[in-house]
Amino acid sequence: MSTVLDANTRENLQRSETRSLRLQGYVPAVLYGKETKSTPVAVPSIEFIKTLREVGRNGIIELEVSGKKHKVIVHDMQVDPIKDHLVHIDFFEVDLKSEMEAEVAVNLVGESPGEKDGGVLSPLLYNVTVSALPADIPEEITVDISDLQIGDSIQVADLSSGEGYKITNEPEETVVTILPPDQEVVEDDTETEEPELVETDDSGQESNESGSEEEDASKEE
Repeated sequence: MSTVLDANTRENLQRSETRSLRLQGYVPAVLYGKETKSTPVAVPSIEFIKTLREVGRNGIIELEVSGKKHKVIVHDMQVDPIKDHLVHIDFFEVDLKSEMEAEVAVNLVGESPGEKDGGVLSPLLYNVTVSALPADIPEEITVDISDLQIGDSIQVADLSSGEGYKITNEPEETVVTILPPDQEVVEDDTETEEPELVETDDSGQESNESGSEEEDASKEE
């Protein structure tokens, strides 16, 4: 089931206008698709976040633009890493009867025995690509790590495609592994050599050729 989200078309694409939209609580976006001409739009930030929570990251949204509804999914979102707010959204219009590929997040669940023994959990694949009808794209792929010992790993081949979708990554790609704990640094028990005597010139000043070279190098830089 899709949820309706109203969008306004954008005529003025200047940076000042885009900044003004954000200050008014809107997020600049673009609507496009295989059979859809690229159209700049803007959506209310709060309403978009509510809609996304309702339908999920790969859920279908009915984007209403100028009285016409478009079945879309969120293809991409840009977020300001400092201010943590939405910067831009890509809406991709889908054909509900045609399969498509989409990125789906990997969700690791369970507690690995290898971690309890001091191993280090190392996720290597945070998303996988699935092929499915738009309505069958899953929200996430759950991967159980409860049986992983130190040195064990899970490959894409170990994941099972769900009902209505197929994982298209290379089978040998590693999703997650448990690395052995870092080896402790062994202290060197050998006696420390005495530092070399620093030669002095007749005036009693230290002669430091290496220091001069460093200064010359810094000057060249």
